[in-house]
Amino acid sequence: MDIEDEQRFREFVGARSKALLQTAYLLTGDWEHGRDLVQSALAGLARKWGQLADPGHAEAYARKAIYHAHVDRTRRLSWRRERTTATVPDTAAERSDPADLVAVRRDVMAALRRLPPGQRAVVVLRYFEDRTDEDIAEVLGISAGTVRSQHHKALKALRVSTDITAKDSLKEEAAC
Repeated sequence: MDIEDEQRFREFVGARSKALLQTAYLLTGDWEHGRDLVQSALAGLARKWGQLADPGHAEAYARKAIYHAHVDRTRRLSWRRERTTATVPDTAAERSDPADLVAVRRDVMAALRRLPPGQRAVVVLRYFEDRTDEDIAEVLGISAGTVRSQHHKALKALRVSTDITAKDSLKEEAAC
């Protein structure tokens, strides 16, 4: 990588690493694991930086690397997956109190963590990044029909595990 490429890469990292970290956190529910995913994605991007035909696609490359690394890791650690219970956790009825918002955020993150990695990636891409089915399919390397199926299953699971509307809650989480 020459000096100009290195400078452009540093500018990219400075401008987009916070957004990448937020996405990684939503995927994992853990800031440290999210940082690890972003770091490995950026390391891979640094190795390929000179080969990118259009540096405007750098963020898409990094996001795709984050999603795939997360799915790969959760496949290897499938024995650590949380188990569902017969009882639904209590949620606050009134959301105007800041403490209630924290509780709702905790419940949403817990519900996201219970989703399989593919469904979680679809939900994060749909509601946090506001992507279309076709965009999600391209990022994850799956068909648009699979995206719709995974989205449907994820929302059904989220509705069962919490009494809040998944879409509204995810938008609240993304705003934080």
